[in-house]
Amino acid sequence: MPGNRAAVTRRTEARGGEGPGFVLSRGVVILFAVACGAAVANVYFSQPLLVTMGHDLAMSPALVGSVVTLTHVGYGLGLFFLVPLGDVANRRRLIVAQLLLLVVALAVVAAARTAAVLLAGMAATGLLAVVTQTLVAFAASLAPPAGRGRVVGLVTSGVVTGILLARTASGLIADLAGWRSVYLASASLTALLALVLYRVLPRHSEAPPTTLRYGQLLRSTLSLFARERLLRLRALFCLLIFAAFSTLWSSIALPLSEAPYFLSHSAIGALGLIGVAGALAATVAGRLNDRGLSRRTTGIALALLAVSWLPLAYTRSSLWALFAGVILLDLAVQAVHVTNQTLIYALHPDAGSRLIGGYMVFYSVGSATGAIAATSLYTVAGWGAVCALGATFSCLGLVLWAFTRHSTPGPAAGATPGGEDAVRG
Repeated sequence: MPGNRAAVTRRTEARGGEGPGFVLSRGVVILFAVACGAAVANVYFSQPLLVTMGHDLAMSPALVGSVVTLTHVGYGLGLFFLVPLGDVANRRRLIVAQLLLLVVALAVVAAARTAAVLLAGMAATGLLAVVTQTLVAFAASLAPPAGRGRVVGLVTSGVVTGILLARTASGLIADLAGWRSVYLASASLTALLALVLYRVLPRHSEAPPTTLRYGQLLRSTLSLFARERLLRLRALFCLLIFAAFSTLWSSIALPLSEAPYFLSHSAIGALGLIGVAGALAATVAGRLNDRGLSRRTTGIALALLAVSWLPLAYTRSSLWALFAGVILLDLAVQAVHVTNQTLIYALHPDAGSRLIGGYMVFYSVGSATGAIAATSLYTVAGWGAVCALGATFSCLGLVLWAFTRHSTPGPAAGATPGGEDAVRG
């Protein structure tokens, strides 16, 4: 397989922060997307399995709920403490090492016989699943600047698909062979991906690594936010869109499991198949960014996000309205997300892992905020209040864009000459 490496990549002029650049074939970009989707799915596998896990390990409802919490806490810590390592370490080795450690964590979860072991394994799984963001940064660094948006869009489509299909896949596998089989299957797939990526990814970078020590590396992540207004703005967009995204997906099972639908968990999980349409937005948004249309793409997507809550408000009376709202919402969220990542990476390609890791911390904060607020609000005020909450997050994003669209400079490296983003982000 090493001999085939020339078939999937070829050396070109030095680009970005990776020394001699590589023009990625579509097959290698798809491999990045598959690896990203498989890794991030581990964060969401447990959601349809909580009741079964609790019964199997005699866990109280409160303890069962901490399974999801600890997984997301681990993921948030990994974004800040592990992802920046991609700027000082060989990314190929770092990715393979994290994937192999993720295999161990998944095996611990699958073999857990006590609640303590399960919770430790889930926290480690979340921590190591951030290899997804290291892969995104690596793919962006290997792409030529003129095609970076397309590459980031394709890779992000894998992340979207992994998140939305995780619940469906885990429910189906668990029905066939038990909840432990979900994590055994994921461990096997992760090990296979580690082997393939070890053989396919470029082995060396002639670009000199940064000399920052680990503590300096973490502090520099914070200093990037202090210096770069565009990064702060795009991080706020990230927080708001994923708060809206989580408002829907963390609470939609509640009205669907009640009258008039009484849908099963498997049927509710299958709703994620509709949301995969968001993956299409990721690829289209990437191409629009390459054409210098980041500002316009962001505004249109945020407007669609706000509009999506109108059909979603009619969920109790029409599944078709729900389907339309889900498609609009996922299309909008992924379009803004890809635009954000493309623009912030172009600020400092040599600090791509720190930029994306720090940016994704806002994803975690937004997701947690939306989930907690939506489930709490549904209990006291119903589905209409949840939709009002989601619309509020969405409209805040649109208002923020309206007030900043003419005042924020964009990175010249990420815009097509002559495009609208040659001067503005």
